[in-house]
Amino acid sequence: MLCFHLKAGLFSSGADTGKGKSKMSKHTTHGFHCLKGKSNHDMEDYVVSEFKKKEDSELGLFAIFDGHLGHVVAKYLQSHLFDNILKQVEISHDFWTNMEDAIRRAYRSTDAEILDKAKVLGRGGSTAVTAILINSQKLVVGNVGDSRAVMCKNGVAEQLSVDHEPSTEKRLIESRGGFVSNLPGDVPRVDGQLAVARAFGDKSLKLHLSSEPDVKVVTIDDDTEFIILASDGIWKVMSNQEAVDAIKNIKDAQSAAKHLIEAAVSKKSKDDISCIIVRFR
Repeated sequence: MLCFHLKAGLFSSGADTGKGKSKMSKHTTHGFHCLKGKSNHDMEDYVVSEFKKKEDSELGLFAIFDGHLGHVVAKYLQSHLFDNILKQVEISHDFWTNMEDAIRRAYRSTDAEILDKAKVLGRGGSTAVTAILINSQKLVVGNVGDSRAVMCKNGVAEQLSVDHEPSTEKRLIESRGGFVSNLPGDVPRVDGQLAVARAFGDKSLKLHLSSEPDVKVVTIDDDTEFIILASDGIWKVMSNQEAVDAIKNIKDAQSAAKHLIEAAVSKKSKDDISCIIVRFR
């Protein structure tokens, strides 16, 4: 897993843990932790976890990018996806009132960039889950693939993202001319290859593979305790509620992220794992 510190808030390969806090809300803190899995390849997860001022607003920018067939596309997303989302502020008059469409446009344009640069970036791809926290009051979550965002409200887990699995998107994949394999002992795969139905990159599969995000906007209220963003190394072995229960009493966000990864490893997760916790109280 790559967690080296590229610049404030961007992590992969090396610096595998960190934390920070809001300047606007003294109760809002964030922390992340990353762990290389047991596979023979390099760490393929990249993380963004930072606060940034934009016009008169404070934005918390949080993301997990889980690469496949290499880490290059995930690293590209770490450096470019939020920049492309925030460019919508300049080019779109409705960014603040219609962030869902702005995020969809940015996901599409970023995927187009990745496909255009396929000779440099290679044939791999990446899932993504992004969360933009606006003034610690509103949260906008977008995702493609199987990295997940989960909110805890009064101790109860609520999934904010959508797992894009080949089995659930079979009809869409087939309508694009692809197929979903379902071999004994294996997970369903797009064209017998990829275990997620939506992703950035993957040029060879793109005719049959969407990069359209699901986007959800939620209000942060007094009942909201924290959110978890994590790659599928956690969700393969833990339910949303199990993840929430494992960390609900840990007030330090960085410690909570580390503890959740350790809990997944204790349940035999062998994958690369990245986790971000944002606490609101």
